[in-house]
This record gives sequence, C-alpha cells and structure tokens, in this order.
Amino acid sequence: MTQEEKRIFLIRRLIAEEPQYRGLRIPNGEEGQKRLLRSLFNVRPPRPIGEDFLTVQDGYLQAETAAKGVTELADLTPAEPGIYLWQGDITTLKCGAIVNAANSGMTGCYVPCHGCIDNVIHTYAGVQLRLACARLMEEQGHEEPAGQAKLTPAYNLPCDYVLHTVGPIVFPYEQDASGPLPVFPGKRGSGDAPLAFGGVTQNDRELLASCYRSCLELAQRHGIRSVAFCCISTGEFHFPNQPAAEIAVRTAREYRGDTEVIFNVFKDIDYEIYREILG
Repeated sequence: MTQEEKRIFLIRRLIAEEPQYRGLRIPNGEEGQKRLLRSLFNVRPPRPIGEDFLTVQDGYLQAETAAKGVTELADLTPAEPGIYLWQGDITTLKCGAIVNAANSGMTGCYVPCHGCIDNVIHTYAGVQLRLACARLMEEQGHEEPAGQAKLTPAYNLPCDYVLHTVGPIVFPYEQDASGPLPVFPGKRGSGDAPLAFGGVTQNDRELLASCYRSCLELAQRHGIRSVAFCCISTGEFHFPNQPAAEIAVRTAREYRGDTEVIFNVFKDIDYEIYREILG
C-alpha cells in the first residue's frame, strides 16, 4: 500500500468506529486527509483496535517520521559534558526517552490538531500510547499530580520510551487600573483587560523542578541512558520561559548522574535562553 492508500484505510476504519462520523467526507488532497486522520486519532477514546489496523498505522506513522528526518543523539554536539541543546521536532529524535508535557488526565490531548506537544507525541506514537496511558491511570485510580512521572513505550516514535510528567499551571491575571485580578480555572477573561501570566509561586518552582528530577530518577531506575526534555509548562501552562529554563538546567546538572540530557526547544526564544544559560 502507498502512504495515501494507508491513510485512507485508516480514516475509513476510524470513521466506521463512530456512527456520528459515517457521513464524513474524505478530502481529496493530501493535507486535508492528513488533518482529518490526525483529528480522528486525537478524539479517539482509549480502547483496543484490530491488529490489521495497527499494522497499517505503524507502517504509515513510521514512514511519515522517516520522511521528516530522524535525528540521533550521536549527531548532536554537547553544550557542556552530558548536556545538549537541540532545536527541532521532538517526535523525530532518536534517544532513550523523550519527555511529554502531559495534563493531569495523562491520556493525551483530545483537541483535534492542537499544537501542544502532548497532541503531537500521541499522534505520531499511534493509538497504542493513549491506551497504555489509560491503563496506567486506571491502575492509579486518580489524576496525575504535578511533579511526578510515568513511563510508557514509545511505540512508533524513534525513541525507546516516553516519560510523561504534569507541570505546574501558572494561572493568568487580568490587568486593570486597580492591579492584577486572578482568573480562576473555568473563568474566562472579561475581554476588556489584557491577560498576564507572571504569578509564579515558590510552589510552582518546586513542582517544575520535581518534574525534571522525577523524569531523571525514573529513567535511571529503568536503565535509560539519554532523556530529551521539552520546555515543560511553558506552553499551555504559561510558566515564564526564562525561569523555567533556569530551573530545568539547574535540576539536570544536579540529578542527571550518567544520564545524557537533551534540552529540546521549538521556539527561537527558548533556544536563545538555553544557549545563554548553557554558555
């Protein structure tokens, strides 16, 4: 099967799972088909599916990743002994484990084609990853607290494992003439005042450091020799980039042991911040 044939096969199978999708039209173009397939992956609940589907899905996703280009740890130059800085797509990095900035539900992002790293990692790992995470959460019996870590296989990603951690959320504030007013979870801003996200507490800092430490300790217990960290909490969770990077580097230097650490950044601003900190 060609990539297009695999893509259409997967789309049709996923549409057939849900009665409300059965009138859905498959776009003719490649980009439209890719967006539809990713959306169907994103919204699919964690449940088993046939081996025939998985065989086609695995071949499709691995070919898509290969087409993007895989980067190996050996291709990188250390910024300091045992620590690397790399700007790129973390789902194309071949190393021991990559870190996913998860939410407390721990089964991925369900918003179709959302730009968060949780969405991207689950998309290119395949539907097996959500099911594996759901089983972990079922065993645990409650949502994942911030600052801890869980380990799963990476399935169709080029790394060996995924480390899932929930970072602290820095809640926004509306700025008006009287000063900052907190916007609590579930409450939207008024639309008249700008939002700021500078209210980082000492507890937030400690929880973010715990994310990095927990991932490194879990990797070491499982003999994982290299870990690639994303910029935990700096996206949807609004932790300011500069202090987040300072905490990340300080914690890695203290707890990495013999584990090689890659700081993976996507935005130019994070690359400049890490480059300055790492000298």
